[in-house]
Amino acid sequence: MAYRTVNPATGAEEAHFETISDTDLSLQADASEDCFANDWPARPVSERAQILKRAAAMMRDERQTLAETMTRDMGKLVAQGYGEILLSAAILDYYADKAADFLKPRELPGAPGAMLHPRPLGIILAVEPWNFPYFQLARVVAPQLMAGNVVLAKHASNVPRCALAFEDIMRRAGVPAGAYANLFATREQLEGLLDDPRIRGVTLTGSEAAGASVAERAARNLKKSVLELGGSDALIVLEDAPIEATVQNAMVGKMNNCGQSCVATKRMIVVGEERGRVFLAAMTTAMQSLVAGDPLDPATTLAPVSSETALQGLLRQIEAAEAAGARIALGGKRIDRPGSYLEPTIIADIAPDNPVFAQEIFGPVLSFHVVADEAAAIKLANATPFGLGGSVFTADIERGERVALALESGMAFVNHPTWSTPQMPFGGIKNSGYGRELSELGFGEFLNWKLVATSPAGAPPPGADAAG
Repeated sequence: MAYRTVNPATGAEEAHFETISDTDLSLQADASEDCFANDWPARPVSERAQILKRAAAMMRDERQTLAETMTRDMGKLVAQGYGEILLSAAILDYYADKAADFLKPRELPGAPGAMLHPRPLGIILAVEPWNFPYFQLARVVAPQLMAGNVVLAKHASNVPRCALAFEDIMRRAGVPAGAYANLFATREQLEGLLDDPRIRGVTLTGSEAAGASVAERAARNLKKSVLELGGSDALIVLEDAPIEATVQNAMVGKMNNCGQSCVATKRMIVVGEERGRVFLAAMTTAMQSLVAGDPLDPATTLAPVSSETALQGLLRQIEAAEAAGARIALGGKRIDRPGSYLEPTIIADIAPDNPVFAQEIFGPVLSFHVVADEAAAIKLANATPFGLGGSVFTADIERGERVALALESGMAFVNHPTWSTPQMPFGGIKNSGYGRELSELGFGEFLNWKLVATSPAGAPPPGADAAG
């Protein structure tokens, strides 16, 4: 596995890094084990919080350099990069502020003398993707370090400079090398870590195939896993949704990170034939207005996709959709310029037997559907193997909540595209994975909620009263 930066805006290779040797990987695992046994979880929560607070401040102060690194690694618009960095810093701050409360022992109602004590597990292995290089790390590292766990991170091979930049900030903020480390590891080395008894849990964000492989190996080794996999989020437009605001929100949901997000709006489902024509025209106009260019230029509104491989995969999906009877209502072609740029694309008239009907399309491609009524919209939204997020747009909030509850997803939003904040749990159901990240739920995924039950000195053994 080659860890290298190929700038998606130019196609030029800018950096290359060697994978870690087996010897160095073993030494790093030793250091992490020692840090967990003798250092990190023994530090006061307040000390760990101060370190994460410093890291958050550094991310904000250095956001321009961090954003430019991200843009060159994977092509993100630099303005969106600033937003990701500020969100990552907010996650570090959130857990630094909340961990002391999250770690308080809890009484068990109805069980006098029984308490639950949250205790860290040990080394957590994080396998992370390229699409949000800092956010994906922050939402694992922040809760796990504050919980007292230590983290080994295997980042995606096409964002090596982002991985190093994040590790550098952690180190300069005061996180010891045994508490957090970046690994330029191979697949075989990753499998070895999953077999290593020192690793006590694994969290992965990635594809269904990667998730299934990691979960299977973790399960064989009796290790806890959390999986955040693909999504095919639906954005339902009910009959009374305001047009302009809905289109604005749909564009953010669709085009954030050039559509390369697990929770991007992948499918737009409009109730009513006439409303369908209106929204198709409005979305076409909005997507046509995007301007391809250098993603480091603030005037650019259409970034390249992450790689040439990603672009070719999208073109094959579009071609297959059209060959199976779908209509390409907008775009569908490569943009004639250097780099991996795809025209903003809308695919309509997608039948259930079309291959893209059940696929995740990871890029600036919107599937557009028109249905007769609310019931049909819900049925279509749920007709997917994925269950990550979804959204409903309507002037009737109560109705929107009812439809949102009917969606088979881990998250649902009313009058807002699927989104992420430190306070809200993030995760899905079905083929989108299991477990949660962020919020208090994410904090507790890799904790041992240890029961300690006490009785007065001299108390009779259990069952003695019944026996008498």
